[in-house]
Amino acid sequence: MFLQFFTSLRDAQVPVTLREYLTLMEALDADLADYTVENFYYLSRTSLVKDERNLDKFDRVFGTVFKGLESLLDAMEGTEIPEEWLKKLAEKYLTEDEKKQIEAMGWDKLMETLKKRLEEQKGRHQGGSKWIGTAGTSPFGAHGYNPEGVRIGQEKNRNNRAVKVWDKREFRDLDGNVELGIRNIKVALRRLRKFARTGAPDELDLDTTIRETANHGYLDVHMRPERRNAVKLLVFFDIGGSMDAHIEQVEELFSAAKSEFKHMEYFYFHNCLYEGVWKQNKRRFTDRTPTWDVLHKYPHDYKIVFVGDASMSPYEIMVPGGSVEHVNEEPGSVWLDRIIRTYPHSVWLNPVQQKHWDYSESTTIIRRIFAGRMFPITIEGLEGAMKELTH
Repeated sequence: MFLQFFTSLRDAQVPVTLREYLTLMEALDADLADYTVENFYYLSRTSLVKDERNLDKFDRVFGTVFKGLESLLDAMEGTEIPEEWLKKLAEKYLTEDEKKQIEAMGWDKLMETLKKRLEEQKGRHQGGSKWIGTAGTSPFGAHGYNPEGVRIGQEKNRNNRAVKVWDKREFRDLDGNVELGIRNIKVALRRLRKFARTGAPDELDLDTTIRETANHGYLDVHMRPERRNAVKLLVFFDIGGSMDAHIEQVEELFSAAKSEFKHMEYFYFHNCLYEGVWKQNKRRFTDRTPTWDVLHKYPHDYKIVFVGDASMSPYEIMVPGGSVEHVNEEPGSVWLDRIIRTYPHSVWLNPVQQKHWDYSESTTIIRRIFAGRMFPITIEGLEGAMKELTH
């Protein structure tokens, strides 16, 4: 276990040396930890961590490696062990066989049961299978496991099984000024171009100026509008949750698109499109744009691109009230269908590798809604998407 602890710290990019590890072993041989987990935590942290910036990584590794020491939970209120470590120890760890034995309720029964639990429950619960609590197999709560549950009071995904999240989460706007590491992204996007001279005449027309000057015998300067890409693009970005793992890739795509398309508008959504979208993630609850307004504002000649991993509960697409964050009156599939019918040229770009798409039910549903027009965010995938949008 101690060797696993050492290698896990190295894997987590905590710069631990073999000399420091041997020093910790010598300290244990001298009984400096006094056989208590609390003393061992502080002893190992003192021996192995040289920079306070690595304390959080150390805590996470410590909580994972020594997760079997659940007897410490009884002393949670009085102990001085870091809170983050105790939270990790409180998480429910199940084998794959144990997970298969836990049965999903289904959407209607899940919502009905949650309402009943909220009416009946009077206190905090941990480790059970019925009440709203932590570290159990109940479908309601945090740090446990259930194939379909309502996540309450947990900072992020663990098993990607929650069908609704009862917490306010903060999402970060995409950075449109990221320096691109792959120039080919911009080259692929250039396949979607239709040049036209529009706007004010602010560019010198050299050929016409020379010709007219020669004809008239005096300098006759002619200007013309700049030649621009006339294609109009409307992009919907899935933000937060499982998309956090793809943020760098999507930011590169966002930066490339901003530089290539002069007529580009964008909005954010989470998991699936519903009745409202937003421009700034910090104001996504207070400053939303109704999706109906988007449909009415932008003409049907706009090209539509959705960017998202399509990884969600199928309820979020097919069931009223299925959104993880609010009670939506209409299913997400209805809104996606409205977009597709309004804008003939629509595609979905998926940052997940294409070989994994068939393992996700929600991805299969989205692909069907888009009539197969889902493309991976690869050079080949982007070229295919741009070709589809020009048809």
